[in-house]
Amino acid sequence: MSGKFVLNSSNDSQFYFVLKAGNGEVILTSAMYTTKASAENGILSVQANSPQDEKYERNVAKDGSPYFNLKAENHQVIGTSQMYSSEASRDNGIASVKNNGQTPTVEDNTIAL
Repeated sequence: MSGKFVLNSSNDSQFYFVLKAGNGEVILTSAMYTTKASAENGILSVQANSPQDEKYERNVAKDGSPYFNLKAENHQVIGTSQMYSSEASRDNGIASVKNNGQTPTVEDNTIAL
């Protein structure tokens, strides 16, 4: 079972997406976008950038939890991971995004306005 993108709209008419692994776990969450088209472009950016290791920014939160950002060619953050309990878990998360990030499957859950 492969991963998929899930495109959503928020209560304040913004858009975002998550990348889910084949097991349904969310492995990457996008920023908020003002238009659906911008969110769809964000998905295209994940598909293009996720295979490239140098596009991952490995970070540690103030509480010591490792996490990562996936960045586009222009160095903008496309998506952010959850907080992990260890660097090894974070690195497994990166591997999962590399593995699932090129999926063409997009589940559109946005509400037509």
